[in-house]
Amino acid sequence: MRVGIVDDSVLFREGLARLVTELGFEVAFQAGTVDALLEQVREHGVNVVIIDVRMPPSHTDEGLVAARQIKAAHPGVGVLVLSQYVEAVQATHLLGHDARGVGYLLKDRVSDLETLADAIRRVAGGRSVVDPEVVSRLLSRGSERDLLNDLTSREREVLGLIAEGHSNHAISDRLTISLKTVETHIGTIFSKLELLPSGEEDRRVRAVLTYLRS
Repeated sequence: MRVGIVDDSVLFREGLARLVTELGFEVAFQAGTVDALLEQVREHGVNVVIIDVRMPPSHTDEGLVAARQIKAAHPGVGVLVLSQYVEAVQATHLLGHDARGVGYLLKDRVSDLETLADAIRRVAGGRSVVDPEVVSRLLSRGSERDLLNDLTSREREVLGLIAEGHSNHAISDRLTISLKTVETHIGTIFSKLELLPSGEEDRRVRAVLTYLRS
């Protein structure tokens, strides 16, 4: 079985390559960026690509975007995301459409080599393997989206302005509504998002985080 490894940390990449070889797999290629990844996958005829989430240049979600591109261009190639991070939006896109041949494990939670070997075999065979912590976070994101669905269009508008950093007075002026009405909307938003009282500023921050994660 031929495996490609993509990680911008040369030390981690080299170490993983050695482990993969010890497990009986062949390392077909290693890469530190995603720029020419599709070409390498095609050129080397790999069965599985192991890739990190945060890759150059922005170190945000390039790895997950590349994983989606690999599955779209080469459906028969398994993709195993191995990362320290859960990037919910792209992960949902990657796993939500068709999770066959896709895996997502957290580096710190791979406790033994057999877990890694089993994950490689699973995705190569068209099955899926997802760390329970990843599942938990994605489900949490889903529940936040459900809560946001309870907001009216005006409440969403107010929450959006809070996210932009506007004060209650500024929101009042922007929407041409009274300050009391703004405060009522915000109180309702907190209630619908199930944000228990713990200080006005803290609840504003938590409301914004919920909004942004959606």
